[in-house]
Amino acid sequence: MVDKRPTIKDVAQHAGVSKSTVSLVLQKSPLVRSETREAVEASIKALRYVRNQAAATLRGAGTGLIGLVINDLRNPFFTEFAASAQMSLSDHGYTTVIANTDEDPVLQHQVITSMLEHGVSALLISPTYGGTKQTFDAIERANIPTMQVLRQVDDRLDRFPFFSMDYETGSHLAMEHLLNQGLTEIAYAGGLEGVQITRERMCGYMTHMKQNALEPAVFHGRPTRALGRQIAFDIHDNRPDLRAALCFNDLVALGMSSAFAQAGVRVGRDFYIVGYDDIEEAAEVYPQLSTVHCDVKVFGKRTASILLHWLEEGEPPGQSTRFPVHLVVRQSSRIC
Repeated sequence: MVDKRPTIKDVAQHAGVSKSTVSLVLQKSPLVRSETREAVEASIKALRYVRNQAAATLRGAGTGLIGLVINDLRNPFFTEFAASAQMSLSDHGYTTVIANTDEDPVLQHQVITSMLEHGVSALLISPTYGGTKQTFDAIERANIPTMQVLRQVDDRLDRFPFFSMDYETGSHLAMEHLLNQGLTEIAYAGGLEGVQITRERMCGYMTHMKQNALEPAVFHGRPTRALGRQIAFDIHDNRPDLRAALCFNDLVALGMSSAFAQAGVRVGRDFYIVGYDDIEEAAEVYPQLSTVHCDVKVFGKRTASILLHWLEEGEPPGQSTRFPVHLVVRQSSRIC
């Protein structure tokens, strides 16, 4: 029987430090105190640990840089994710290079190519849609750990695993809440038509509308406050029969609430709204916004941890994982 080759985890346990500290010692980082470095080096010698050169290559020849590419940093949901992931990576001794692609696939290709040229060790990408194959082909050639988060644009999940929220369950919970209060004239507001994340966040809406023989009223578009205001004014002027809306995200919901207030429609009394994401502002506006809660802070930390394990141990994660969500009912959708 062949003895198991010691890993970076074994060295960390032997030295009484974290894996990230061992990694920093191997990278000859100046951030490590001399006594800690000596303890780690002694453990490496005692265990006869040999650094996995392939994994070292994946780490970008010891640069310690990780690329974080976000589709829309103007959206507080994605900003919170980026901040959480960046802080977690920093805690483990890595420097994060962050880029906002503003839903532009050309810009996304440009920034990712630039990151690869500068030798990033790994990539965490919340991608934009459209024309992404060339970009992900370039990442594949670079052969670095890369995860798709919150959105999936490439089907090579063995190479680019996907981590997101359980969006479908969230939309079912929101629709059950509205229907259980006797609301049936319900609109769906926001989301780009035909893309995966919109289909997932609409799933509960379309399913329950069909099951109850109700006529859908869908308003597509890039999910911003401006779109929410536009939809609310449209409903007020042209669809007075509608009494509620499930929104693609909180930004659309907040835009709708603002426009309805301007038009003299009382949200939570005349019209009922449920958002999605539970950004911080949802609990701070009046009326407070009901929404599907996605714990994006925890999600950012967990995905960063999974990426680091892949980077440092050479063990890729599962191909697809969904994190749980739950409904938070507040004033905007509760019939008293």
